[in-house]
Amino acid sequence: MGDAIVNPANTLMIMGDGVAGAIKKKGGPIIEEEAKKHAPVPIGQAIATTAGKLRVKYVIHAPTVQYPASPSTREYVYQATKAALLKARELGVETIAFPLMGAGVGGLSPEESIEEMLKAIMEFSDGVEVHVFVRSRDLLDNVLRHIERNGLIVVD
Repeated sequence: MGDAIVNPANTLMIMGDGVAGAIKKKGGPIIEEEAKKHAPVPIGQAIATTAGKLRVKYVIHAPTVQYPASPSTREYVYQATKAALLKARELGVETIAFPLMGAGVGGLSPEESIEEMLKAIMEFSDGVEVHVFVRSRDLLDNVLRHIERNGLIVVD
């Protein structure tokens, strides 16, 4: 999977549902316990914790919402993605895995999420290999069609 996985957190570092809940379930409660010691973490900043039982070195928590289950925005996704990438570079992370930030519990569409994520990835990923994971093949196909249709990435 890589050196780090990103948790699209809330500012309080409460790991309830969605991706955060899945990370906590797989990695163990130590991840949330450690994250809460840093709370509140404003949108636009990120913290790193142990990864517990996960097969990565770090969980990078980058808030995409203010409070658990509150809505996200495109700007929050951009800021969170940027913050996660800067934290990864600070930690010397070579490979990082992202979910679609702000989608799901945050309420943004996958297309809105990937647009903002790609802006930040193109600007701030120097030296870091980035992987974006989605829930299903259908969702992946939709996101890839959106990227191609809108010329968001040109691959030689």
